[in-house]
Amino acid sequence: MIIETERLILRDFQKSDWKEVHEYSIDPDVSVFMEWGPNSQEDTLKFIDNAMSGSRQKPRRLYELAVILKGEARLIGASGIRLFPNEPEQADIGYCYNKNYWGKGYATEACRALLGFGFGQLKLHRIIATCDADNYGSSRVLEKSLMRKEAHFLRDKKVKGRWRDTFLFAVLSEEWKPSEK
Repeated sequence: MIIETERLILRDFQKSDWKEVHEYSIDPDVSVFMEWGPNSQEDTLKFIDNAMSGSRQKPRRLYELAVILKGEARLIGASGIRLFPNEPEQADIGYCYNKNYWGKGYATEACRALLGFGFGQLKLHRIIATCDADNYGSSRVLEKSLMRKEAHFLRDKKVKGRWRDTFLFAVLSEEWKPSEK
């Protein structure tokens, strides 16, 4: 499984990727808005195993992909699309990146590629994404990926001991315009 963009390659995870994933997953700045982390080595290895296991499912429902920066041939993050178990024409998207690569448009580039894959190859009807309402960077990625904010849930999820607000973004197949920048 490979998706290529101008600057990135999104591919299935390999066991050897765990060290680069662990480099960013132990960083509290990276995981501050995530439901997980900072990771232990065991947590990171389990993530890699789950991603690899998902890539072997038939039919495939999990596309958890390593994001590789072409110019450096370096793993800079993860981005994935997960089909809903009971509604296979819908999916959600998520991502996480090494903070050394934040603010360069890589997350938006990968997100748009996954949306294109979801609506093109997977023939999905609707794709959603959620983020902590305090995570401005993630909200901007979703907006720049041409998803629309559908909801703002107030204190809907308890994460790391605090109730957080969640933004829900979505896009329908008929709304998706991959050529817009």
